[in-house]
Amino acid sequence: MFSKILVANRGEIACRVMRTARTLGYRSVAVYTEPDAGSPHVAQADEALQIGSYLDIAAMLEAARRTGADAIHPGYGFLSERADFAQACADAGLVFIGPPAASIAAMGSKSAAKRRMLAAGVPCVPGYLGEQQDEATLSAEAMKLGYPLLVKAVAGGGGRGMRVVHRAAELAGAIASARREAESAFGDGTLMLERLITEGRHIEIQVFADARGACIHLGERDCTAQRRRQKVIEESPSPLVSPAMRAAMGADAVAAAQAVGYVGAGTVEFIVDAELKHYFLEMNTRLQVEHPVTECVTGLDLVEWQLRIAAGEPLPLAQQDVQFQGHAIEARLYVENPYEGFRPQTGRIAWWRPELALRPGVRIDAGVAEGGEVGPHYDAMVAKFIAHGRDRADAIRRLRAALADAPLLGIANNACFLAELLDHPDFRQARLHTASLDGWHLPAPEPSESDWLIAAALVLMVPTPAAPRPASVASFDLSLQQGEQRRQWRATVGGHQLRLQAGEQVHELSLLGQDAAGRWRISLDGLQRSVIALRDEQAGSLELAAGAAVFRFHEPSAFPEARDLNNPAHARAPVAGLVAQVLVAEGDSVAEGQALLSVEAMKMEMWLTAGRAGRVKTLHVGPRESVAAGALLVELEDN
Repeated sequence: MFSKILVANRGEIACRVMRTARTLGYRSVAVYTEPDAGSPHVAQADEALQIGSYLDIAAMLEAARRTGADAIHPGYGFLSERADFAQACADAGLVFIGPPAASIAAMGSKSAAKRRMLAAGVPCVPGYLGEQQDEATLSAEAMKLGYPLLVKAVAGGGGRGMRVVHRAAELAGAIASARREAESAFGDGTLMLERLITEGRHIEIQVFADARGACIHLGERDCTAQRRRQKVIEESPSPLVSPAMRAAMGADAVAAAQAVGYVGAGTVEFIVDAELKHYFLEMNTRLQVEHPVTECVTGLDLVEWQLRIAAGEPLPLAQQDVQFQGHAIEARLYVENPYEGFRPQTGRIAWWRPELALRPGVRIDAGVAEGGEVGPHYDAMVAKFIAHGRDRADAIRRLRAALADAPLLGIANNACFLAELLDHPDFRQARLHTASLDGWHLPAPEPSESDWLIAAALVLMVPTPAAPRPASVASFDLSLQQGEQRRQWRATVGGHQLRLQAGEQVHELSLLGQDAAGRWRISLDGLQRSVIALRDEQAGSLELAAGAAVFRFHEPSAFPEARDLNNPAHARAPVAGLVAQVLVAEGDSVAEGQALLSVEAMKMEMWLTAGRAGRVKTLHVGPRESVAAGALLVELEDN
């Protein structure tokens, strides 16, 4: 038994665990690093203690000792799948709310896990699982398997340390890159090879086992909508899975869990080919990010199940008692710009009010708050939108509405991309495969004519300390810029009324007021709308939630730093982060497009290439140095 739970994690999952812990009467302890001192999970806990790193096992155990916590919930990521952490908790007399260390170790190595699955009769994709890791051996084994194939780190997950190889010439680079990323993320650069199931679907089964030998599954989640092996949208049930297929996959998942003496919550991931045959990929020995969709369709609280099983209770249900209702879909909100190569973003959250989107069937799990800072230190996912409906169409409609009603402003994010993906014919008709999104090159959404007009009205009529609402004045010219587009009107303001004219087109707008939630009510030619907008006087911009469009009302030349962004002789940091690798030195000659260095941020490695041919004039950074977003890293000159 236990009474106080230390959550060895941060952000959304820490908040999620604490909610259920409080409901069941447990006290909670948060740990946090310096960048997270003001995070919501710290304020939500009964007690909180600063540590140096979420990967520091000794610090976690010391935090439990100091606060009197007698159980530890690892969440997901960080230490959640570290067998040594589970063992250290047991050795310290703490309840580890997860599987035994031996089970984690058995599934922690993807190659060892596949060998166990083959022995247990669970179907697996052909591959190389050997201990010989030299490039010659891996090349020879790749030739036996044939291309395309996957190079995969045997440790960790989340798509890191994984590379797709289409031809032999790409193998050496993929091995080096995957090994480097795996060593950085997991401290283990061991690799395996696996035949690539082209146009495969990613379907996983949620399993639960208790300490008395009982094990059941709670149905499947379809996680096919991925980008670079990172899940974007998950749903349950899968639109492809029949009752017979669910039973077969469920039985294999249970067999996989029992083969390693599993206890607690786990997920067995399968890849499904075009003939709907399933093959074991890996087992995640923890709660998954996407567990809310299973909670929605089963009506169960999976964290509650984790806590009850960790306390020694039996599984609450037998397999035949598990019922499924409706359809649930989850979308991950990432602070990344889908229209600039999904580049991670950092900065201050100027607007985030998820309560505006809450309605029956909608749930939002978040680990950030308005006014908080998103730095380069951790994952780019800041929230999850979950919708549950009678059927799939219901869930999609509710989810798209929620994304529109709860915008995150101040930092570029993927909300518009998610809404577009949910409405795409390939998603609607379940035609996606795991690599579909990798080939998408999306243009930024174009603001509508009404967006332009409303932005103009808000620029002119919303009062700020730096820009009070103008009194009635004679007509004047107003121009706005959005991206490469510019619009100009003749404007006449009178109190709360605005008249905009461009050529023969005349529009009448009225600012009707602002509600308690901060939304502006605007009349455009007699049609009223509620809008959310963020005005930044210092940047000379107005961000309109509709379409995530940012309009500039100052001339771009007013910002000196903007003039240099497209200089091909300058390589600048795409985001704040850490220099992972430098491939050039001062004086080196480089060709246009040649890789110069990489910056690591939010678990991604981003390469900077030469914008022109020339010679490296100045190298401003070295490996493992921290850099700010936009910092000048490399200067080129003529040879």
